[in-house]
Parts: sequence; structure tokens; C-alpha cells
Amino acid sequence: MPNLQPARLFLGLISGTSADGIDAALVRFADDTPHARPELVFGRTYAWDAVLRARLVALGQQSAQLTLDEVGELDVRIGRAFADAANAAIADCGIDRGALAAIGSHGQTLRHRAHGEVPYTLQLGDPSTIAERCGVAVVADFRRRDVAAGGHGAPLVPAFHAATLHHAGEDRAVLNLGGIANLTLLPVHGAVRGFDTGPANGLMDAWCLRHTGHGFDAGGAFAAAGQVDDGLLARLLDEPWFALPPPKSTGRDQFHLDWVASKLAGDESAADVQATLLALTTRTVAAALQASHSGTRRLIACGGGVHNPVLMAALAAAMPGLHVESSAVHGLDPDSVEAMAFAWLARETLANRPGNLPAVTGAAGPRVLGGIYPP
Repeated sequence: MPNLQPARLFLGLISGTSADGIDAALVRFADDTPHARPELVFGRTYAWDAVLRARLVALGQQSAQLTLDEVGELDVRIGRAFADAANAAIADCGIDRGALAAIGSHGQTLRHRAHGEVPYTLQLGDPSTIAERCGVAVVADFRRRDVAAGGHGAPLVPAFHAATLHHAGEDRAVLNLGGIANLTLLPVHGAVRGFDTGPANGLMDAWCLRHTGHGFDAGGAFAAAGQVDDGLLARLLDEPWFALPPPKSTGRDQFHLDWVASKLAGDESAADVQATLLALTTRTVAAALQASHSGTRRLIACGGGVHNPVLMAALAAAMPGLHVESSAVHGLDPDSVEAMAFAWLARETLANRPGNLPAVTGAAGPRVLGGIYPP
């Protein structure tokens, strides 16, 4: 059994916008200080039950409806799935669950509408179920306190990016290529900023599943088989959300296949649409970075999109002179960065330290995030 210090071990759990699996990351912190360097001890993605995942993907469409009974049942089912992933991770990495200080669970975002007269964000995955089934304290529901304080509740990971990837001699940005793409700006001088730029894997995965039966575009082959449709790309880019200034956030409830369908002329090939969706991600990321911090010299990418070589090459081509690389170069597994962030956020909550960055989310001030559910 690994010789690990209990108070410094946290397990982070998240299922992203694409709902392509539950990411688990066991993280050890070097010490108890706010800027302690995190170390990934173990990371793995656990598959959703196929029926439950299909339900989650369907709920990402604007037209999806749920009864109150269905919401309650789904909350518990997702909580059970997260507990199963946590228990599997504990077993797979060979530690005693008593060594864990807490589990930080993001849950599964069902809706994110952090603007309007009554802003809200909703993540499911009952933390009481996780605590009961795992016998470990759980910290969860991280986003709603920031929204209550006038923020977007997203993105939250920039605080973790700042703690792990900031460099005193180089202007950097971190790009998370999950279901939604988001940027963290890490300038040498000035405040850390971060915001969503638009869709990334979420739309591409959904389109790929509909037209090929595969849950994602392995190696970017589907997109590479098509050509960018300039007319369709222009109609997609005409979405008013892209013109909004930061802070801003979005989700699958805004960028979904019904939205894509509303932009189609009707004669496009499936591969051409896939290529165009990839170009949409590339164009919106490049435009957002140029508008927000044109002096960036290094773009550090993480998330599932890092494994799409067509997407990574397109990003590099769209931003000549910018060094584009995986977070793996900096010792952070690109598949585990978000789960590590929620382990880190759980640690900040237990230490009664703020987990948000108001300059990123737009909240009225720093806030301790999440609720604590004892074992």
C-alpha cells in the first residue's frame, strides 16, 4: 500500500459536458499551504452505463423535458455512478479509503444558464449518496455559490491552472478542450482571467455519434474526410453569444445538435459538417485569445480534444507564432486536469479558502465554494 499522508490526499470526480465518462483523479499535495504543488497519484476514466449515458446526452438537447420525479431519480442514479467510480478508483490505486481527506465531486451538468433574470446552474449527482456509499467526506455543488454572488459559476478550473501552470517569465494561456472550450489567461503581469469560448468536443462527439455510431471522432478521421463549408461556418459564427465580452460561460443546453440543425442548408455531407464544427472550435478559440490577450506566447492544452491531432494541428495553424502543446509537457495528464481541479477545490473548501476567481466568473468577490457532506 502506498505510503501517503491522509490529510493531503483528495479524490476529484467530474463528468464533463460530453458525458463521455467519469474522470477520477487521486491527488496528493506536497503540504498544507494554499499553493502546494499537486501530484497526480492515480487517474482513470470510468465508463457510464450505456443507457444512462444515452439519457444524459439526450438531455443536452434544448427540447428535452423532465418531470420532477425524473430529475430526482436521475440525481440519485448519477450519484450512484459517481460513487461506483470513486470506489473503483480507491480499489484500483490500492489505498485505504481512510487515507482520503475528501472526495471533490463536480457532478454532471444538466443545465447552465448563468444569465438572465433568474440565473442558475444545475449539476446532478447526489453527494449524500456518494458519501453514504463511499464512507468518505464529499465536497460538492461548487458552482451555485458563485452564481448566487453574481458570477457565472464557470469556469472554475482557472484557479487551479493559475496555481499549477503560471510562469513568472512568460505570458501563457491554458485551453481546456472538453465538451465546451474554455481559456485561462496567465499573464506575467495582471490578473488571471478565464472564460468559455464556445463548443469543442460536445458538438463534434454528438454529430459523430449520430452519423457514424461512434461516441467520438477517433484521431479526427471523420473531420479529416470532409471539407469546411464556409457558408455553414459563417452561419454558426453568427451566433450572438460569440460576440459577448467576458466573463461568459455556456453549456450543452445552448450548443447542441438542434442548434446545428437550425444552421444547416440541408445539402451538407455529414463529414463536411464535422469538419466545419472542428473549424468552429478553432476559429472561436483563436479569435477569443487574440481579442483578450494577443501577447500570449504559449498555449497549454488539456482535455479530451488533445487526443484529436486534426484539431490540435488546426489550432496551431490558426495561431502562427504561438507554441501549442499538451499539458503533459508540464507534468499534468491532460485527461486528469479537470478532475484534479475538483480535488484541489475540495481541499480549498475544507481549508475555508475561496475557490473562485471573481475576475474570471464575474462574482461580487471571493467565495468558499461547495457544501460538505460528512462520511
